Amino acid sequence: MDIKDFLSAEGKQKVVNAIKEAERNTSGEIRVHMENHCREDVLDHAAYLFDKLEMQKTEARNGVLVYIAVKDHQLAILGDSGINKVVPKGFWDDVRDTMVSHFKEDRYADGLAAGIVKAGEQLSAHFPYDKKTDENELSDDISFGKN
Repeated sequence: MDIKDFLSAEGKQKVVNAIKEAERNTSGEIRVHMENHCREDVLDHAAYLFDKLEMQKTEARNGVLVYIAVKDHQLAILGDSGINKVVPKGFWDDVRDTMVSHFKEDRYADGLAAGIVKAGEQLSAHFPYDKKTDENELSDDISFGKN
């Protein structure tokens, strides 16, 4: 499977809608980035992308990146230092497991949306939305690598 085929147009919209909904209740930011291949350790590459996508520039350091290497069947979820300080131990593994359970049934958009909702619940619990000061600091669109 290729990144072009991983999500249908409706699936992409479902993921973007899940991001928008999750971010509606928090100052946190969630991004999804997909590539075909990851040619290094998946967590190292996700950390590189976290920086490249400027996710560390959120005011409260509460960005979350979901990275998928489609052809290599790799997934990484990274939270910035602000959110990592407050989520329960093993939380990102739980989010990953939620996504993977859907992926195993070829329900990729559902898996991403379910994981995004879970991440959004923790973000809103610890970083609630403040209509006076909050702004959408990062794009809600799915980003795609070149490979």
